[in-house]
Amino acid sequence: QVQLVESGGGSVQTGGSLRLSCAASGKTDDYDSMGWFRQTPGKEREGVAEIALSTLMPAIADSVKGRFTISFDKTKNTAYLQMKSLKPEDTAEYYCAAGPWAGKTLSPAQYKYWGRGTQVTVSS
Repeated sequence: QVQLVESGGGSVQTGGSLRLSCAASGKTDDYDSMGWFRQTPGKEREGVAEIALSTLMPAIADSVKGRFTISFDKTKNTAYLQMKSLKPEDTAEYYCAAGPWAGKTLSPAQYKYWGRGTQVTVSS
């Protein structure tokens, strides 16, 4: 089993920044990709960013490209989502996930393990 714990969410004003962290533990050789997804009530979960852990190749959704970056610290088994120039439409519950690397799909379906989520609220 793999455990994922997100942190770093909160409330910011438009234009602000936040950095989300996702600490992984457990059977860490059971996945080679980590990703960030977000969801608002009544909508499907949306892929935001993912990273291949062997090559550190990132994939970023067009909606956040240029504002969000994903990284992974191998020494800490922790993935990060740096979010800048936040907009009210970025408000959502953000989830960390781990699973097999399947290319730059940003698809929730490929991910096996999920964290409980952290709320990000951006006010105008």
